[in-house]
Amino acid sequence: MRVAFTAKSKNNKTGEIPVTISSSRTCPDACPLKDAGCYADIGPLMIHWRRVDKGEGISWDQLCKNIAALPEGTVWRHNQAGDLPGDSNTIDRAALRELVSANRGRRGFTYTHKSLTVKNQSAIKSANQRGFTINLSANNLAHADELAAKAIAPVVVLLPAEAKSNTETPAGRKVVVCPATQRDDITCKSCRLCAIHNRDVIVGFPAHGVRKRQASEIANGKA
Repeated sequence: MRVAFTAKSKNNKTGEIPVTISSSRTCPDACPLKDAGCYADIGPLMIHWRRVDKGEGISWDQLCKNIAALPEGTVWRHNQAGDLPGDSNTIDRAALRELVSANRGRRGFTYTHKSLTVKNQSAIKSANQRGFTINLSANNLAHADELAAKAIAPVVVLLPAEAKSNTETPAGRKVVVCPATQRDDITCKSCRLCAIHNRDVIVGFPAHGVRKRQASEIANGKA
């Protein structure tokens, strides 16, 4: 299993934090954005992603060593592209435990579209309890309610491209539009909202990228 590791990202949205990219094999078939609107499928990020698919990058063991070597309190993002370790819908729980252990004392965060099987739910809940924040990715506002009701992890949600204002789910849960998508002076490094595992708000990400129309249809429940 190969992973790309960048110690200081040049991405304007993340800010200068460590970031990673995992193979597209980790992306679950359960994700409706797979080959149908994913922002990472086109552009500069795609180039780096494909390199990982070809075997470039570092080993999982080396990744864990790199994370463990980060200064305590470091905020870092796992997977600008890709998902949790394990092919498609399955989570490689042993590999995830290794990463969670390496993250101890740091503030790693990521997102997942993996199927919420009993085993996957257990692995995700445990990771969050141990300090590695895994956000459950919802396809629309109604789906966000379904995921939040499971009470195993914080939730993020895909919003239509035109979404600019904070909103609510059908069940009345507060949705905050990602600040870094609205203001140039805010990044993941300064915001850190997605790294809070026990927050009580859902973070919304407006569809973006070349295929944002397709993604917006998913956010509107039309795909």
